[in-house]
Amino acid sequence: MTRRTRRHPLAALLLAATLPLAACGGEGGADSPGVDDLDNPLDVPGDEVIGGNPGPDEAVTEDIKITALGLAFPEDGVWEVGEDVRLYAAIANTGTTGDQLVEVRGEDFAGAELVPLDGSAGTIEIPEEDNVYLEPEGPPSVLLTDLSTDLRSSQSIPVTFVFEQAGEVTMEAPVVSEPPGQGGFEAPEDPTPED
Repeated sequence: MTRRTRRHPLAALLLAATLPLAACGGEGGADSPGVDDLDNPLDVPGDEVIGGNPGPDEAVTEDIKITALGLAFPEDGVWEVGEDVRLYAAIANTGTTGDQLVEVRGEDFAGAELVPLDGSAGTIEIPEEDNVYLEPEGPPSVLLTDLSTDLRSSQSIPVTFVFEQAGEVTMEAPVVSEPPGQGGFEAPEDPTPED
């Protein structure tokens, strides 16, 4: 007598659903590197990183924090050696004492033009319990001058911010992955206490 195994339709459906997932383990099989084993894509020259601007954040002191750091998107796809690049950032001061951004420097550009809120050249005031936004249009702003390297979307360069009181911090500033209007400029929450 032959015994026939009866299959449940739900079991067949589950088996069919798991087969495509098993194929997602990577192109090279068990020996292929995982995501954690790959080099940092920001360190690989020439490759565009898909996935957007990581928006680095860094605390300079307990009160001064730089957020949403990035370099302007290149309209033709690449910033070339010798070009000037606008720097975007939000600087939050949650303390009760103001400070000043006195210098921005780095090895991949010749200098930086700091333009305070009044439009003159000089230092940028960081008032107590307030945010300062270095944005694409209008002061306050920072322009990195005379790049010494080519940069594409999402590639980054180290940038050092020097404050009069808080000291300095060096951060990786990535080129934003989308032109303004397509991506959002992420500003930190207003640190000013509500009355």
